[in-house]
Amino acid sequence: MDFDYNIVWKNCLNIIQDNLGNSQSFKTWFEPIKPIKLENNVLTIQVPSQFFYEWLEEHYIGLLKKTIKKELGINGRLEYSIIMDNSNFGNEPFTIKVPTSNKKATQNQAVNMPLDINNNSSKEIPNPFIIPGLKKIKVNSQLIDHYSFESFVEGDCNRLARSAGYAVAENPGKTAFNPLLIYSSVGLGKTHLAHAIGIQVKNNFPEKTVLYVSTEQFIQQYIESIRNNNHNDFIHFYQMMDVLILDDIQFLAGKEKTQDVFFHIFNYLHQRGKQIIITSDKAPVEMNGMEPRLISRFKWGLSADLQIPNIETRIAILQKRLYNDGIEMPSEVIEYLAYSITNNVRELEGALISLLAQSSLNNKIITLDLARQMIDKFVKNTSREISIDFIQKIVCDYFNISVDKIASKTRKRDVVQARQMAMYFSKKLTKSSLASIGNQCGNKDHATVLHACKTVSNLIDTDKSYKIYVAELEKKFNL
Repeated sequence: MDFDYNIVWKNCLNIIQDNLGNSQSFKTWFEPIKPIKLENNVLTIQVPSQFFYEWLEEHYIGLLKKTIKKELGINGRLEYSIIMDNSNFGNEPFTIKVPTSNKKATQNQAVNMPLDINNNSSKEIPNPFIIPGLKKIKVNSQLIDHYSFESFVEGDCNRLARSAGYAVAENPGKTAFNPLLIYSSVGLGKTHLAHAIGIQVKNNFPEKTVLYVSTEQFIQQYIESIRNNNHNDFIHFYQMMDVLILDDIQFLAGKEKTQDVFFHIFNYLHQRGKQIIITSDKAPVEMNGMEPRLISRFKWGLSADLQIPNIETRIAILQKRLYNDGIEMPSEVIEYLAYSITNNVRELEGALISLLAQSSLNNKIITLDLARQMIDKFVKNTSREISIDFIQKIVCDYFNISVDKIASKTRKRDVVQARQMAMYFSKKLTKSSLASIGNQCGNKDHATVLHACKTVSNLIDTDKSYKIYVAELEKKFNL
């Protein structure tokens, strides 16, 4: 009866689908199965992995027994053929016979079966973090202590992600935020927040196993496990985690085998109420090169983004860093740094460190002039778009007025002059629309911005003093 195994399995799928409906479970666990043969009332089906087989046995054995019995009769049996990884180099998939009347599996050939980590096994699972040839190190969570919630500055730009992260740390695996995906452009604090969650979990639940790992490290360990023929041990090491933090998941793009192994680790942990935290430089919908089944799982929990911090948050970040280091700095210098570096917290802190180094090595007092000299050099070495905030700060410093005057309704001549200059340079130096410029310069409309730009251009042509003002400001913008 070899010829009709496809029909038999198709009938089985119809019965299973009647029980499960068009659910995600049916699509995930039954659509990938392929029938191979039918001999002596034994239907052999091929499943993608050992984990897949274990999952079917644990969750759907009752349904499978009833289905096989209905199609093949009381003597019908089911046999699994499991696809092994590429380390077998072309070997045929090994077979595990599973009678529908007995859940226990027996092997037809000797294979290195994965351990059941819930059993008390004497076999020690190798730790992929111990590099061959180097001295063995004590396993730790790889968490960086100073990346804590206490050192993480909360603002409107990151409040959702920070709040969700704290909730996860207080109750890992038990909230709706599983997985928790934190995404943002580089340098906005997603790695810091991921570490903070892990540290808080360790503080709250010392008995839990928490692991932070970069995706590049994960990929390299997987390659080594294939090379050393301990692929199953690699998987089981990660299955032992209570909280798994995987940083920069976007590096899995295009790596199908590594995605597959992470997919099974993800499912194993998630189904057992373990917490998964992922960071990425893109939202799930923008991740190219990722398998749809992984993307769908990333969407199961919460995806929270970190946005570019506003001026108040940037100032708070600098103040927090200085406070922790026990250093005092003039407020005008802090503000200048915050207005100068806008799109990257890492660059902002780097500018602060550079300024402190300049002061210490050259024995100079930290002043606004020293900050300007340092920023001029620092900005030349960093690619960034000049922001409207920065332009307003430079213009207001030049005319010796406070930045909040720009957004006020006052019609004093010096304020109007500064406001018009800020609008002029914002149009010239940024890609912002007229409406956006006007909104940040006192909720003015686009017509007011256009009028200001024309006024400045006319005065440059007709007023020598005014032309000097503009030329001096252009120097400050390195034009």
